[in-house]
Amino acid sequence: MNASPAAGQSAQLHYGDGEFAVLRPGDHVVCAVTGRRIPLTALRYWSAPLQEPYAGPSEFLSRAASAA
Repeated sequence: MNASPAAGQSAQLHYGDGEFAVLRPGDHVVCAVTGRRIPLTALRYWSAPLQEPYAGPSEFLSRAASAA
């Protein structure tokens, strides 16, 4: 099996409004709230102003509440 060079590595992303750009290849990012790995294919929640990824809606909402 040929694994991609980025397999198992954390990606570095730039989070925009509704999309993200890959700055450094990888196959996952780490949730800013829980520390859980999030596969890039499953990444749906992030904050563009804070430049942080979240594992799900509850993590996003808990971070938003603490930032307010």
